[in-house]
Amino acid sequence: MSKTAFQVAEKANLNNISVGMLLLKGRTFIALISLVIIFSFLTPSFLTANSLILIAKHVALYALLGIGMTLVIISGGIDLSVGSIVGLAGMIAGGLINEGLRLDMFGVTIYFNIVVIMILALLMGTGVGAVNGLLVTRFNVAPFIATLGTMYAARGFALIRSNGETFPNLVGNPALGNEGFPILGTGDVLGIPISIWIMIIIGLAAAYLLKKTPWGWHIFAVGGNEKAAKLSGIRVDRVKMLVYMISGFCSALVGLIVSSQLVAAHPASGNSWEMNAIAAAVLGGTSMAGGVGTIGGTLIGAFVIGVLSDGMVMIGVSEFWQMVIKGLVIVVAVIVDQIQRNMENKLALERKNG
Repeated sequence: MSKTAFQVAEKANLNNISVGMLLLKGRTFIALISLVIIFSFLTPSFLTANSLILIAKHVALYALLGIGMTLVIISGGIDLSVGSIVGLAGMIAGGLINEGLRLDMFGVTIYFNIVVIMILALLMGTGVGAVNGLLVTRFNVAPFIATLGTMYAARGFALIRSNGETFPNLVGNPALGNEGFPILGTGDVLGIPISIWIMIIIGLAAAYLLKKTPWGWHIFAVGGNEKAAKLSGIRVDRVKMLVYMISGFCSALVGLIVSSQLVAAHPASGNSWEMNAIAAAVLGGTSMAGGVGTIGGTLIGAFVIGVLSDGMVMIGVSEFWQMVIKGLVIVVAVIVDQIQRNMENKLALERKNG
């Protein structure tokens, strides 16, 4: 083969890789559009206004969990405790609304207003995230093991809070000044559910912090090369602590929204939702190896998970098969991510060699 023919072949190969890269980078959006088309054909009720609003409300929950998970994964960690924090936050809020805070030694019970109750639940979630951060940074426990332990502990505390029972009818009592909790999950602003507004606000804030502030760059640096980040003066432990605390905060917020929507708190709420959070992040392009990811991608990934979950329910797919399919989605997403990384490396090498 002549030198000219070889250069032409190399250029064609480079163009093919570039096209493949473009398709891979847009894979989540392509998957979302494909799912919408498929389910709209399989069930006529899929594209109705009520169905779309319901799907959006579910997506908001997955997105909020996914935002916290994305920050943790970009930093090189993982958080398996998010689902359990969802359940525990709901139980904390439910218990304070229905039973108040009992001080048996003084023979009194304190009832807080709903704003204070929600703040306490959010502080609890943030505190669990801080425990995760401490285990990872101070005690050098692997993130998988640390958050696996807190996952079980948080779920256990949620069960202990009510001996496994549900806190029902969380409407509060006007005489006690703790009414208004259902508004968080059932209210709307300008016709859009409050939970969706929360997703938009948290998503925009997280995207800005991640891309436009030094703190966000530090997260990428820690996940890309922790040793180099430490040598460059970045406070690695502080960065890790913050991302786990944010993940805990987001999880507790989801727990409050879920309990508000149901007007009840159950200790099993959020069971296995860590899988949805991881799936949303990975589908959105967040690399499990750390150092790569976007909030926008995670939001699209959350829409994929939401559409997939609700679509399967509408066409009558068994809950057991839904778990199988979601598990396969995560595996495929990780494989595709690895293919993308290899193609990026190959493309960069070929361009360098020119």
